[in-house]
Amino acid sequence: MKVQVIAAGQTHTGVVPGLGLPDQPVSTPATYAGWRPRCVLGADSPGGLALPPAHPSAATMYAPRGVWTDGTRVVAADSGNHRVLVWHTLPEADGTPADVVLGQPDDVSEGPAAGGRGAAGGLHLPTGVLVHDGRLVVADAWHHRLLIWDAIPERTDTPPDHVLGQPSADAVEPNAGGDPDAATLYWPFGVAIVDGRCYVADTGNRRVLVWRDGLPEPGQPADVVLGQPSPAAREENRGEGVGPASFRWPHAFASDGGGGVWVADAGNHRLLRWTLHPDEDRPADAVLGQPDLTAGDEFPYVPQEGRLRFPYGLAATADGIVLADTANNRVLLHPHTATGHERPTAVLAQPTFAANGENRWERVAADTLCWPYGLHWSPLPDGELLAVADSGNNRVVLWERAEDAS
Repeated sequence: MKVQVIAAGQTHTGVVPGLGLPDQPVSTPATYAGWRPRCVLGADSPGGLALPPAHPSAATMYAPRGVWTDGTRVVAADSGNHRVLVWHTLPEADGTPADVVLGQPDDVSEGPAAGGRGAAGGLHLPTGVLVHDGRLVVADAWHHRLLIWDAIPERTDTPPDHVLGQPSADAVEPNAGGDPDAATLYWPFGVAIVDGRCYVADTGNRRVLVWRDGLPEPGQPADVVLGQPSPAAREENRGEGVGPASFRWPHAFASDGGGGVWVADAGNHRLLRWTLHPDEDRPADAVLGQPDLTAGDEFPYVPQEGRLRFPYGLAATADGIVLADTANNRVLLHPHTATGHERPTAVLAQPTFAANGENRWERVAADTLCWPYGLHWSPLPDGELLAVADSGNNRVVLWERAEDAS
C-alpha cells in the first residue's frame, strides 16, 4: 500500500510498504514534499538492520553504493557483493530479482575479482554506474578503472567491451602501476555525463577528470584535470588547507541547469559549483553545506539543518539537485542555485530539517535510510522517480512523486 500524498505543513498517519510484513503505521512528514516509497529492492530488514545472506541471490544486495535509472530500467552497483545488477523493466514489487548479474559467473557467487577468476572476469567494489547513449559504464573502484559495455547486457556474466584507466583487462594497479597522469585512475568512485562532458571522480587522486566530448577511448588522457596543480599531483586538498580549487574525496556530479556543474566533495562535507564547465583547473564559484569556499568542517553533534556530512551522492532533477547526505541518513532536494547553509526544499527519510538518525533511531521502514550513498533521478510520464542506494540497509529504494503532489 502506498503512502498518502499530503499537503505541505501537514502530517498523516498512513502506511508504507512493509518490506514483506503487514503494512506498518508511520507518520509521513511534510518534509517529504509529496515523495513516497514505491518499492524496495534487496534486503527486507523488517524492523532492524539485517546482515546480508552468506550467499547472495538476484534479489539481495550487500551495501550497494551506486544506482541509475531512466524510469524504465534500473542498474545498481551491489558493491559489497562485487557485482552490478540490472533490471530491464521498472520493478513494481518489493524484492523483485534482477534480470542480469555482471561481475560474477552466476546469481549466487560473490567476492572480489569474481571469487578468484581474476580482474578480467570480475569487479572489486564497483560504485558508480551510468547508462549513456545505450552504453553501460561502471566505475570499478578498487580495480582503478572504468568498464564500458557497448549495450546493456541481456545475459549474466557478459564481459565488458572496453577498459579505461588500465593497460589491459587483467591489470589492477593504482595509476596503472606508476605515477598519476591524465589517463590513470586511483579509486574512481563516480562517473557522469553532464552537458555532453564526461566527469570522473578520481577519488584516490583527489581530483576530477573531464573529457569534453563524452566517454573517452581507452588510453585517452583527460582534457581537464580539476583539483590538482598538475596531472602528476595527488595530495589531499592540494597539500594545503581546504580551498575553492581543492578536493578531499570527490564523488559525484550534477548539472546546475545553466551550463555549469556541481561536484560532491564528500570528505570536505560540501558541494562545489562551477557556473560554467571548467576548461582548465580553476576555483569553484559557489559552495553548499559550508559558510564559504575555505571551510570543510563537520559538525556531527548539532542540529543538521543547512549542514552536510559526507555527501556522497548527487544528481540533477528537473528543477534542481538531489543529494545523498550520507552520514546524516537523509536525501535532500535543493534548487540549482543553492549556496552556503541554505535550507533544502525537501528532506526524505527524516521528520524534520534538523534530524539525522540512522533509520530515524527507530526501526527500518521503507521510508528510512541508513547511510544512503548513491542516487539517480528520472522523470516519469505522470511524475518523478528517485532511486536511492541505501547502503547501510543493503537495499535500493525507489521513491516516486506524482505530478500533482504538493
